[in-house]
Amino acid sequence: MELDPDDVFRDDDDDPENEALRQRASSKELMVYLVDASPKMFSTKCPSEQEDQKDESHFQIAISCVLESLKTQIINRSYDEVAVCFFNTREKKNLQDLNSVFVFNVADREFLDRPTAKFIKELSRLEEFFMKEIGSQYGIVSGSRENSLYNALWVAQALLRKGSAKTADKRVLIFTDEDDPFGNIKGGAKADMTRTTLQRAKDAQDLGISIELLPLSQLEREFNISLFYADLIGLQGEDLAQFMPAAGERMEDMKYQLRKRMFKKRVVRKLTFSVANGVSIEVHTYAFIRPTVLGSITWLDSVTNQPIKIERSFVCADTGALMQEPPKRFQTYKNQNVKFSVEELSEIKRVSTGQLRLLGFKPLSCLKDYHNLRPSTFIFPSDEEVIGSTRIFIALHRSMIRLNRFAVAFFGTSSHSQLVALVAQEEIIDSGGQVEPPGMHMIYLPYSDDIRHAEELHSTTNAAVPRANEDQIKKAAALIKRIDLKDFSVYQFANPGLQRHYAILQALALEEDDLPEIKDETVPDEEGLARPGVVNAIEEFKLSVYGDKYDESDNTGHKKVSEASKKRKALADGAVQKSAQYNWDALADSRKLKDLTVVELKFYLTAHDLPVSGKKEDLIKRILTHMGR
Repeated sequence: MELDPDDVFRDDDDDPENEALRQRASSKELMVYLVDASPKMFSTKCPSEQEDQKDESHFQIAISCVLESLKTQIINRSYDEVAVCFFNTREKKNLQDLNSVFVFNVADREFLDRPTAKFIKELSRLEEFFMKEIGSQYGIVSGSRENSLYNALWVAQALLRKGSAKTADKRVLIFTDEDDPFGNIKGGAKADMTRTTLQRAKDAQDLGISIELLPLSQLEREFNISLFYADLIGLQGEDLAQFMPAAGERMEDMKYQLRKRMFKKRVVRKLTFSVANGVSIEVHTYAFIRPTVLGSITWLDSVTNQPIKIERSFVCADTGALMQEPPKRFQTYKNQNVKFSVEELSEIKRVSTGQLRLLGFKPLSCLKDYHNLRPSTFIFPSDEEVIGSTRIFIALHRSMIRLNRFAVAFFGTSSHSQLVALVAQEEIIDSGGQVEPPGMHMIYLPYSDDIRHAEELHSTTNAAVPRANEDQIKKAAALIKRIDLKDFSVYQFANPGLQRHYAILQALALEEDDLPEIKDETVPDEEGLARPGVVNAIEEFKLSVYGDKYDESDNTGHKKVSEASKKRKALADGAVQKSAQYNWDALADSRKLKDLTVVELKFYLTAHDLPVSGKKEDLIKRILTHMGR
């Protein structure tokens, strides 16, 4: 079998469809939602934002938040595991057989497991049967030693025993509107129950479990976290003062920021950073931004509806016999076939150990904007395995900032190596706390082939290159200032195509009749652009550039067509002609698109002005989507 260099040296780590990469992109998260089901949660109402809708109870708000979080999680972190647990309930259902705690679940699913469509559907209709099958009662009453909050924390801790704290983020999220759960109890009993509950929370935190609170305030009275929960979750000083506004923002985020694939800043991987001969430290890498792609196609059997397992066998061309031995690949060199085994090819591809090795330093002025071709990775020291890593990292970090230098390092995966720039970032703090953490950004430096030179528009040497005058520059700056987006962040906008795709999947999985409404946040703000200030700035800019006699209807756009444009047009015309030779509808109906080559599939895509990047599966999916299949 002849070697294909593109296949042998393909960079697996740059493949966004690589399932192994997605699985190791960050640690798994195990989440337990603890929802207060006391009568107060049902009786307290909050006005609805929609005039035609009824007021919602705190219990309805909590369930709504959990539902939207689960729907987002299926898209965002499909391999995370969750459990929904109610406390202050009449019935009990938990492995510890503790009173006033009910772990909600459906058949064929463990208490702590991945969310399924059936689980979400049953949770969405929970209110219909909650009072009848689960019930609501006060689990902490005077004269009784029963402590429902203590029991709930115990059940949550037991559920989160699965997995190691090193490989999984374990969290407990509490929804409640009772800021003093032991307020009805007096004397030593209150102090004793408070102490045991706080100790139970501390035991869970010592095991690596993070306990968080989403309080629900009443209209006439704000949730007073200082009465009890500040001690439970460990809030002090400025964190305590800033908690309530931050909690409100998180509630809004859970309920309204639907289906946004925003990766949490979790550890992507652990690296050994070789600083000098014999001196190595441990660092963790974090991915702030990752490309969002549609899921890969899964081929199903037409009869059983089960995923098809692909097997490949090799048949001898001479005898037609099935080859039992693993095949060897060869590369022709000087009229001889040099054979390689699978193990030898794997060893050839392993050009790096995956470590980060410091090479030297350069002035920051040497680092250009166009060197940053892909999202950078943030690195931060860790003393988990190499004690003293933080001290060495801090010394290096401070020196780089003081000398205005960036570090050049060698970094590579087993199949792809490259140079990276390590740029130190100082910590930024404002009145609300830390805005940016201290650390280093790892910028992947491009190869020379990755840098495209700007296309020359003025090919004739005698032609005068147009230059903007001072008035035009001033008017352009005024226009940009008018239309500038305040506090812009890429997280403010969701991909409408992806959102619609996930909305369709959600409707199919949950058997919903109507699609959720998708708001396209990328559409220009016509109302904002129609403001008098913006309109005047646009007109002044046009006047300074084109003059007062400019007529848009007369602008036929005669421009010199570049050679690259001519070449692209010729390729498109050729693709249209070749695409017409295929019966694409018949190929799609008979599922024979997969029998075509990548080149043939690109004929259709190019002819219909569609992207041609990606694997063969991506091309087929793009064609079927365009055909409405």
